[in-house]
Amino acid sequence: MTTLTRIFPAREPIADHEQKQVALSYVHEAWAEARLDGVDGDCLAQACLFAALIEFVSTYGEDAASAFAEGLPARIRNGEFSADLSRQ
Repeated sequence: MTTLTRIFPAREPIADHEQKQVALSYVHEAWAEARLDGVDGDCLAQACLFAALIEFVSTYGEDAASAFAEGLPARIRNGEFSADLSRQ
């Protein structure tokens, strides 16, 4: 098995909110590419949610991921995930 080494110099740590903005940019870019390839938006949304929940469970465990998911209905109703992405 081969290990890939990073060819770019190490960068200074990025603040959490900046990392989230960068991550969201990557997701939007990948989403746009998939849409250009004909992938349905609903399929993309389900795949992204599934991948995100797998990451939450592997990082924080099932109980913490469940607690996070239990708070989602109120956050959705509160407009936290509405189309106005400038708040994120």
